[in-house]
Amino acid sequence: MSGFLRNLMAFINALFSWGDSTPQSRVITHFRVTPFDAGMHVLKSDKALQLVECAQLDFMVRTRLITRLLREGIGFVNASQLVRFDRPIGMFTRVRMETAVLCADDKFSWFVHTLWVGETVHAEVLVKMKFKQGRRTVRPTEVLGPCPIDKPARVLAWDQALIIE
Repeated sequence: MSGFLRNLMAFINALFSWGDSTPQSRVITHFRVTPFDAGMHVLKSDKALQLVECAQLDFMVRTRLITRLLREGIGFVNASQLVRFDRPIGMFTRVRMETAVLCADDKFSWFVHTLWVGETVHAEVLVKMKFKQGRRTVRPTEVLGPCPIDKPARVLAWDQALIIE
């Protein structure tokens, strides 16, 4: 399925749950893997990132953050993404994606997107994101409210690996 069409469908679907969550909530979205998302018979890695993009949009709508972002001209930029695939996700499988803010500092927030099939985790995507208003970087707590500040060890290791010397 094209990214635009899936985003549009996710946006419309999220409007039915407008404001039922806060930025501190774990937001759950469901997707079905279509033939357009799969290679031979499993979800392709690039399509998994498209699902994460839809889940981010769903999170922004359901928490009502989208209104503020649009009103104040704030955008969000994915600085980096870290994907861990545990198990393949087959075609026509219903996927539950859980999205939450993992932590934040002065510049970045880290979102975690966990892809579940039934009661089993199949993949996890960490997204390092920043909010921008023009050229200005907006502190995540200004947008999201209170966020955990303690970075888990996996986030610290990932940040260390991103340093270019």
